[in-house]
Amino acid sequence: MSPYTDRAVPHVPDRRGRQVILGVAASDAHAVANQLIAMRLRRDGFLVVNLGVCTPLDEFADALDANPGAEAVLVGSLNGHAYEDLQRLPTLRAAGRLNVPLVLGGNLAVGGRGTATARQALLGLGVDHIVGDPDDLTPLLDSLQPPRASAPVTGPLHV
Repeated sequence: MSPYTDRAVPHVPDRRGRQVILGVAASDAHAVANQLIAMRLRRDGFLVVNLGVCTPLDEFADALDANPGAEAVLVGSLNGHAYEDLQRLPTLRAAGRLNVPLVLGGNLAVGGRGTATARQALLGLGVDHIVGDPDDLTPLLDSLQPPRASAPVTGPLHV
């Protein structure tokens, strides 16, 4: 409890230096959600490499090659064509590229129909996580991050 309020103070993880690559799938030009998600991730402490809209999967792989410290690739798709846009994912992964978690968010199926089928097909392509609500993105990224090692103890320990 905080000494100044009667409510518990939430723990805020240290995300300094944590980098993600963000973009919108190749056939999708929806820029507003992309910009809002980038702003939110930056507010939450992430370094964001934002590739923008209409980004082919190979460009996500190139961005990861150029930013090897990135911990995840985040792909948005609001037009329901993510499956078609991510067809090269197995090939890129087999070539040793895109070897970090790939998180997909947005509308998974045209008209919202067949979402469960689309979800299974996308996971079958190699999508690691599917996020339906932008509020779930930062907690997901935090859950994927291995715990940071404690600082080494120097000097004698007193018990």
